[in-house]
Amino acid sequence: MADPSVFAGPALRRIRRREGLTQAATAARLSISPSYLNLMERNQRPVSARVMMRLVEEFDFDPRTLREDSTIGGLDGLARRFADPRFADLAIDREEVDEFLSSAPQAAAAFARLYDRAGDSTAPAADPIVASRREIERWRNHFGDLDHAAEELSDEMRLSRGDLSVALTERLRERHQFAVRLLPREIMPGAVRRLDLHARQVQLSEMLPPESRVFQLAVQLAQLEQREAIDTIAQGARFDDEAARELFLHHLTGYFAAALIMPYGRFLRACDATDYDLPVLQRRFGVSFEQLAHRLTTLQRVGQRGLPFFMVRLDRAGQFSKRIVGASGAELIEADHSCPLWIAHKAFERSGDLLVQTVNSQGDGHGADVWFTIGRTVEGTGTGSAARFAVLLGLDVSLAGSLAQARGVSLRPEDAVPIGPGCRRCQIIGCEQRSLPPTGRRLRFDPVTRGTTPFDFGDQVA
Repeated sequence: MADPSVFAGPALRRIRRREGLTQAATAARLSISPSYLNLMERNQRPVSARVMMRLVEEFDFDPRTLREDSTIGGLDGLARRFADPRFADLAIDREEVDEFLSSAPQAAAAFARLYDRAGDSTAPAADPIVASRREIERWRNHFGDLDHAAEELSDEMRLSRGDLSVALTERLRERHQFAVRLLPREIMPGAVRRLDLHARQVQLSEMLPPESRVFQLAVQLAQLEQREAIDTIAQGARFDDEAARELFLHHLTGYFAAALIMPYGRFLRACDATDYDLPVLQRRFGVSFEQLAHRLTTLQRVGQRGLPFFMVRLDRAGQFSKRIVGASGAELIEADHSCPLWIAHKAFERSGDLLVQTVNSQGDGHGADVWFTIGRTVEGTGTGSAARFAVLLGLDVSLAGSLAQARGVSLRPEDAVPIGPGCRRCQIIGCEQRSLPPTGRRLRFDPVTRGTTPFDFGDQVA
């Protein structure tokens, strides 16, 4: 298995500043272009083995110093810690966090260690969902070896032609001696798939729509044929909780299944050819909106990158049940609650409709953290249940101009809807939707004037 890509932007900037070099001079010593160095410094490209060797030769660089950055999750991990409500009154932005990590990496690591230990002392146990998600984000949700294996299997099975369900069923029958059988809902209550080893059957609920049947067959094939590859990736993770490891394994299995149905090269070409037209991509690959959203967060193959989307799934109460940052660097999905002004909530009023919205997650109107978001509702299990969720995709607005769904939509920062990370952490002034005052701000009361917002607040609490 190949190691995960090494992103070392802060380390590269530290070297350059220590030596007093420009980007052009540093790039010349590394035998690369200044533009490529710029991308690496901004963590938009990984540091290749060749560049790493040049760093060692030219600057006496010790690669082991990267371990501190990786153990705290790099810039994204540090930014998540500073997003804690206890720091809300300080208004620390991502640029400031980046500067802290770049100029004082050991101090940043010390802060992260103290923060984590303080959290451990108040929490009964580490959250396995958080632990699994951190590992996914450490890989930026791109598992290159699984993508390559899925492409090879897709070519072998000729999945670009004909009915995927038929091809997967034949593979299970011929290679593994398993028949596929649809069973009535009353025989499989509370289940969508079951492997019956005695009857040599892959049993599926009759309530599954066609795209979910295909996905469940692909998941079963992943469990039968890619167990060793998936286990190898999981063994490289450091989990204290077995539940976290199982969640990570579940994610990797689903990742391979999606990569088999939407093979990397063919899928990316289709994205480019259609300007990422989501309904067209759904039809072309026979997938659900949620399956498509997951796949769009994975397109980070070196030399063949797609757009860096993030993806979330929320319930009606604004609680996140899925969050994938990928390579987007999005912090707006790190909050405990979503903003009611986001289209995630309007989606429940227009079930099944594809909605778009440009949002400013800083609420300052100056273009910082402006995102183009696309979302719609989905069924919880795909079995006709009453459960509904909203699934949203997001992309940095500077990259969204070519998207099919962005046509006719203003992408100007000044037109973006200001949204916050839940009322307790939101510093936006004058929001009529506010339910709670922000943490760290002093409430103000005017005995003669009643404002239009529920709470009026001013200076930071000393």
